[in-house]
Formats: sequence, C-alpha cells, structure tokens
Amino acid sequence: MQITGENITLENLYEIATKPHIKAELSAIGRANMQKSRDYIEGRISKGEVMYGVNTGFGAFSSVRISDSEIEQLQRNLIRSHSVGVGTPFTKTETRAMMVLRANALAKGHSGIRPVVVDKILEFLNNDIIPVVPSQGSVGASGDLAPLSHLALTIIGEGEAWGPNGTPVHVQDLLKTKGIQALELKAKEGLSMINGCQVMTAVGLLSLWQARRLLFLADLAGAMSLEGLRGSRKPFDPLISATRPHPGEAKTARNLIKLMGVTSEIADSHAVNDPRVQDAYSLRCMPAVHGAAKDALRYVVKVLETEANSSTDNPLVFADDNKVLSCGNFHGMPVAHAMDFAAIALSSQASISECRISKMISTQMSELPAFLTPNGGLNSGHMIVQVAAASLVSENKVLAHPASVDSIPTSAEKEDHVSMGTIAARKFNSILKNAENVVAMEFLSATQALDMLAPLKPNAAVKAVRDHIRTKVPYAAEDRIFNKDIEAIKAMMLSDELTDVIKKTVGDLEW
Repeated sequence: MQITGENITLENLYEIATKPHIKAELSAIGRANMQKSRDYIEGRISKGEVMYGVNTGFGAFSSVRISDSEIEQLQRNLIRSHSVGVGTPFTKTETRAMMVLRANALAKGHSGIRPVVVDKILEFLNNDIIPVVPSQGSVGASGDLAPLSHLALTIIGEGEAWGPNGTPVHVQDLLKTKGIQALELKAKEGLSMINGCQVMTAVGLLSLWQARRLLFLADLAGAMSLEGLRGSRKPFDPLISATRPHPGEAKTARNLIKLMGVTSEIADSHAVNDPRVQDAYSLRCMPAVHGAAKDALRYVVKVLETEANSSTDNPLVFADDNKVLSCGNFHGMPVAHAMDFAAIALSSQASISECRISKMISTQMSELPAFLTPNGGLNSGHMIVQVAAASLVSENKVLAHPASVDSIPTSAEKEDHVSMGTIAARKFNSILKNAENVVAMEFLSATQALDMLAPLKPNAAVKAVRDHIRTKVPYAAEDRIFNKDIEAIKAMMLSDELTDVIKKTVGDLEW
C-alpha cells in the first residue's frame, strides 16, 4: 500500500490494520512533499529564526528559547515526558491503524520533518514491531498526546512493543533480533509525531467498519423477528419511503424485502382475516430507525475519512507560501462530535433490537408460547435472554452520554478547551460490543420463534440464515445454558459467516 497523505479509506485502513502481510511504503509524491517541507524548515533554522516546537519549549513553555545544541534533546525529552498513558493497552490491530494514520498525516508534507520518519514508522509496521500504547490519558486537545507519545517512544527505541507471545517486551529486544535501527529525532520531529488525532480516528474507523457489518445483521435479525411475530411486509412498500426520502429509510426497506422475499408460507398464513391493523413500532418502523442509524454512521465515516487524510500538526509548514503557521488543527472536536453521534445511533439500534426480543417472549404481543419455550414453568425459556439484552441496552444509555460536551483546562490554561475525542471513540467501541451481543440475542430468539411456527417456513435469506444458525445452535426444546448459544451466534456474526450466507442467497445489502 502506498502512503500518499490522501488515500486512506475505511476499507483500506481496516485491510492493512487486520492483515499484517500487507506492506506499506511512502509514495514518491509523499516523499517529495515531505522533503520540500524539511528543506524549508532547515533553511529557516540556519537563519536563526525562532519557531514553536522547533527551537522553543512546548505548551506553556512556548516562550522558552532552546539552543541549537539542545534541539535534539528537546525532542527526546518531549516524547519521554508525554509518555504518561495508563490503562489496558490498545490492541495490536488498533495500534497498526494508528501507525498508518500517523504516517499518512505526515506524508502530506506540512510538518517540516524528514521522510525518514515515515519510513521508520512503516519499517516498524512492516516488521510487526508494534508499540504497546496505553488506552487512557488523552483529552484530545493537542491531539492524542499521551498515547501517540508511547507510539513514538517505541519508534525511538525506548518503549515497549508486543512480543511474539503477545506480551510486552522492551523494543530493543525486537530491534536486535530483526536488525532494525531506532529513529534518531531531529528538530521538530518529536512534536510532529504526537500532534494529531490518529488514536481516536484509528479506534473510531475500525469500530465503524464493524458497526457497518452489524447494521446489515440488524436488518437480518429484524426480518427474522418480523417473520417469527407474523408481522406485515406492507410498511416496507417503496411508495412509503418515497414520501420521506432519507436514504437510509429506503435502503432498509429494500433490504428487508430482499431478506424476506415478497411473501412466505408464514406471511400467507395470516394474510387473510388477520385482526391486527398495525404491528408494533419495533417492526413497522424498522426503515425509519435502522435507516437513521445507517445515515448517521455514513456521515461519521465521512468525517473520520476526512480526518484520516488531514494535516494535524502544529505549527504547519507551507513552503510554497513561505509560511510557518501556528494553528489548532490538532484539536479533536470534529472526531469527538462524530463519535458521540455514532454512539447515540448505535445505542438506538440496539434498543429496537431488544424491543423485538421483548415482543417475542410475550403472549400479549405474539401468538408464540410464553418465553419461547414449549413447556413453560418447568422451563424459563428466553426469559433472561431478554433481561440480559435490556441490561446491555441500559448500559449503552450511560455510555452514549457525549464525551465532547465536557472540557477541562490543561497545561496551565494554555490548552483551555479540549475535545475528549479519544474517550468518545473508546466508548463507541464499548457500545458496539454491547450492540453485537444484543443482536446475537435477537437472532437466538428469532430462530426459536421461527421453529415454533413449523411446519410454516420463511423464505429467502431468513430461511438460509436460520438453517445456518441451526448447524451450531439447535432448537431449544428445554432449558440449557443460553450463554453458549449467544457466543456461538456472535462468533458467526464476527466471522462474517452470516453475511456470507446473505450474499450467497440474495446478494449484497445496501448501506
């Protein structure tokens, strides 16, 4: 993969982060842009000019002039002093994504540093020398200072990296084994390695890739629940979506019809003389609710892809315009707002999934046996499946509280407004995991409901996926440890087994 400063997408970032065999290199245009910027900075240094972060202190120490003989020590001290992250480390996959994004931002050529800095980041990446980066400690102000400092600390040979057995080791152990030299920092390079939002953006984009898959699966789970509840397909008529042209609504309606087919044995069984006029909101409002989540997450992906291809350093170097400009491009608020929006959208998506589970276990809301068990009383059935789903939905309500509305002054009031964007990205990842479990629970209940309607059968992808789930999760004629079933279904979701079944049966769904 060529790193150009302009070419990161959700898809190619996920590919390179999750597949270590994919190698990355600085493109010729990126190298030329970086070299031009570096030559310009070195020219101004040679004239004795004072420039923030080049020959001054940082933050509240920006007025302190640093002598030329101490410039390299200044950069090393910056990385060491800022490496104060705590907590559980980010995963190797997340850190790989951070390294790609950091390299891409620098490749734009507005940081005034040598191309060898990006070469070295990518050399570590390509040789699977992945820094251990603690997940807590960033307020998303001058970007992700603490976590990016741990990343940079490893690149300069002083931090920890993930060893062959998955435990942290001192990076020097790996460098000696692989015959690789650490980076020696020159003027401005330490600062440029840690200014920016690459941590929050990396965590956000990787989570969004998984969230997109979950939205496809949520449409499928909803279609299966609708069949199990003998719901109507009429709310998915394209005439309805045309009167309210939000893109996600029409796409969801088309997805649902594609997944269920225009009719089925189950649908035909209640098409005549059905006393019900309308289904519950969690069924007939799927286009509106699922569609709104799709629209929200598409917007968030666009914001984060823009961020991934941006210059987020300070100061920024514009060699052609003869300017070095102090700025605030490192501030994480664009990402923070977007990730908070994504958290709200996905929490809502999980909530409507839980509503459908609740309908399936209730004799007041369905014609199914109470709690989806054929021998209620002796068996509790899916009683606590719904309780667990409700717990996760409630937890998401707390996690969906926006991080970006908070701010706390840092660096002696110099950095007086911060984004908390990394917290927003981390919270979204937690919401995603909860939502995956809720949808897995809906699959469990929906397959049980469908089997209880036998010999009537569903059609299209609903039947194909129900049959696939049944290869590992059998019908529950009596109580068993349903946690095992939920884990088995979630494994099918995360391995793309279920989406593969959809594609083979009815083709791609719309996003």
